[in-house]
Amino acid sequence: MSAVATPPPRKVNRIGLDVLPYRGGKTTLCAGCGHNSISERIIEVLFELGIEPWKVAKMSGIGCSSKTPAYFLNQAHGFNSVHGRAPAVSTGALLANRSLMGIVVTGDGDTASIGIGQFVHMLRRNVPLVYIIENNGVYGLTKGQFSATADRGSKQKSGVMNEMAPIDCCLMGIELGATLVARSFSGDKKQLSTILKACLSHRGLAVVDVVSPCVTFNDHEGSTKSYSYVKDHEIPLQDLNYIPYYEEIGIEMAEGEVLDVRLHDGSLLRLKKLDRDYDPYNKMAAIAAIHEGEQKGEVLTGILYIEQGRDTLHDFLNMVDEPLATLPESRVRPSRQALDMIMEELR
Repeated sequence: MSAVATPPPRKVNRIGLDVLPYRGGKTTLCAGCGHNSISERIIEVLFELGIEPWKVAKMSGIGCSSKTPAYFLNQAHGFNSVHGRAPAVSTGALLANRSLMGIVVTGDGDTASIGIGQFVHMLRRNVPLVYIIENNGVYGLTKGQFSATADRGSKQKSGVMNEMAPIDCCLMGIELGATLVARSFSGDKKQLSTILKACLSHRGLAVVDVVSPCVTFNDHEGSTKSYSYVKDHEIPLQDLNYIPYYEEIGIEMAEGEVLDVRLHDGSLLRLKKLDRDYDPYNKMAAIAAIHEGEQKGEVLTGILYIEQGRDTLHDFLNMVDEPLATLPESRVRPSRQALDMIMEELR
């Protein structure tokens, strides 16, 4: 009589959940798409940090990238908005309920073309959310035309060359108000996971531009958003390590080799400098480094810029802590005196 094998214990995170609640539906994107790698990293990071899935609001616009929120966090709140309008919809949702953690997944077309006006005003307001740009340089749903982030001189699969200057979403983010700006590559699992952990722990707007190759339309020789090009031209600014606030910190490093960034939830982002003296707190140096990398044909990845302590949109508007839908009428209905004052101002 053979013994019945005991199944191995399931792996759970710090709040007692296994990975299943962090997963979503089966992807319908092309096999090998960089967007799928990003979805996998989001699942991995949310599980490891022990974030409650039902406290996340995941938002998107239109495009291949905007399909990806369906592939993670089945139990989260979600809204697939109109093309380019995810920033506005997300702003409204998070003002109405600041207890939610906002994650926007969008694309280069959604952000840098039809949605660029929405993107700009989200930046200047420092809306507290994580904004992930899945950047492949093409419009995948309409057969691979160049997007506004395509580099000058890059080549389409058909052989057409791009002659227009690109929009750099990281430069816009740094210049116009995001308080954490990073760039990564969907093929760099370790770096992307660490950056996403830092973004989720940041109080303010975190913008992550992820170069995410389109295997159907933009993974050929001559493309600057292909797997081979980014692997050959990627220059990591730091060796990143993330230490959650609930874990004991125990590490020994030689003096001068490490920059520690304390995040708003108490976690520690540890930046070990590699081949350059880079300070992510220096706004002008971050802008200069991006321009310098572009001139050299380099793709700079890592934490490009961090600003701590600046007020978010919630602070500007003095928003209450409770979800607005739960407030009683006595707290949301203006008094007769206030209404009379408004009417007098409009005469």
